[in-house]
Amino acid sequence: MKDVKVLDHNDVDVKDIISNMIQKSRAAMEKFYRYSQEQVDEVVQAVAWAIYQPNHAEALSKLALDHTGLGRYEDKVTKKRRKTLGTLRDLKGVKSVGVINVDVAKGITEIAKPVGVVAAVVPSTNPGATPANIAMMALKGRNTVIIAPSPKGQSTSKLLLQYIHKEFDKIGAPHNLVQVLPAPVNKALTNELMKQADFVTVTGSANNVYNGQTSGKPNACVGAGNVVSIVDATANIEKAARKIFLSKTFDNATSCSNDNSVVIEADVYDEMIAALQKEGGYLCDEREKGLLQDAMWIDGKRNARTVAIDPYILAEEAGLEDADAKNATFFMVQESGVGKEYPFSGEKLAVVLTVYKAVDFKGALDLTKTILNYQGRGHSCGLHTTDDSHIAQIGEEIDVCRLLINQVQVYGNGGSFNNGLNFTLSMGGGSWAGNNIGENLSYTHFLNITRVSRVIPEVVPTEEELWSNYWNKYGR
Repeated sequence: MKDVKVLDHNDVDVKDIISNMIQKSRAAMEKFYRYSQEQVDEVVQAVAWAIYQPNHAEALSKLALDHTGLGRYEDKVTKKRRKTLGTLRDLKGVKSVGVINVDVAKGITEIAKPVGVVAAVVPSTNPGATPANIAMMALKGRNTVIIAPSPKGQSTSKLLLQYIHKEFDKIGAPHNLVQVLPAPVNKALTNELMKQADFVTVTGSANNVYNGQTSGKPNACVGAGNVVSIVDATANIEKAARKIFLSKTFDNATSCSNDNSVVIEADVYDEMIAALQKEGGYLCDEREKGLLQDAMWIDGKRNARTVAIDPYILAEEAGLEDADAKNATFFMVQESGVGKEYPFSGEKLAVVLTVYKAVDFKGALDLTKTILNYQGRGHSCGLHTTDDSHIAQIGEEIDVCRLLINQVQVYGNGGSFNNGLNFTLSMGGGSWAGNNIGENLSYTHFLNITRVSRVIPEVVPTEEELWSNYWNKYGR
């Protein structure tokens, strides 16, 4: 293959590379289209087993960490296995081939069909887990997938592909059901793939999401998160602190679902801070907060050297000299402002938790709205409480697609075995986030549905049935 490092969007070689991959995908899909539901489910199982196997999950996690420098090895292994197990559970026994539903009363028969060749743009934070997750969902609908990894994540995605193809050999499935962009991956290849594919899904940077949404193709692209969790005065403080700690530190905060800020009611503020400190959190003073900010942002831009790194390395980068800081599991910075002038109020992708104090629950809601309106609106929010009225109130007032009550945010947002959300690594934020989807990405987003309509007995309402209440109130 020719070196594509210097190619741009209009270079004929880029178009040819992608065109060749698309042709291979379509040829594989022609065979795949004739698969039975049982055969399709075996393909999905093959992809799941390719990443779930302990030695595979471990090798992929090590390679991802070595080449991207992002996250924690143990958590990456856990993520790959847990997400795969949950997604396969969600897909097991679900109809996605041929007739999937018959509504006799309405005379409607629904027949599932593929959306086509799926371009799956995936982030450097999850170069193994996200491609496998999306591939399982897309293949469930008899689509083919071409994975567009980040440049640093290409080696991991390539190894995943080798594992998948090895499983495909066992069941006689075409290799080209799943492909990965060749190295060196660049913007030109990724953007051209989005132009030529039939359907686009993007999980990752704002630029990639924008390119996916403006590619001219149907898409399910998801935006950034900036999770805020509220701790009200009725919360179980120790349990809340434990859950926020687990969420903040998982995989060194690579996920869009990691807690970024916590808003604490004043009545329990000191108690909550003490509980977070017991979990290993280090509360920075103003000088240390400044050092941390200087290390994490350079000229207003996020410093890649401090993204998703271990806390002791972050302490070294920031020049935090306190022994407790060097041994911290995460860092806390107190904040009162929101916006560009207050960078800690946004998504950080670091083991840094921004702490706000609110006078009361109403103040906590107002502050949370302000934070999410700055960044993260539509994505998700958490509440730690024992007050059902607070649950009802926040559900009405906060514009997010996922509101988790007394849960570990990073575990629960993308589906959990103890909540009803489907497993995924891609979460939509609805129109609030400028996304086409608000729910968790699932196999249903990769289906076209033919609705066969039969004649049923005619039912025509009377005028009285439709307007009587209106006439009685306002007249004719």
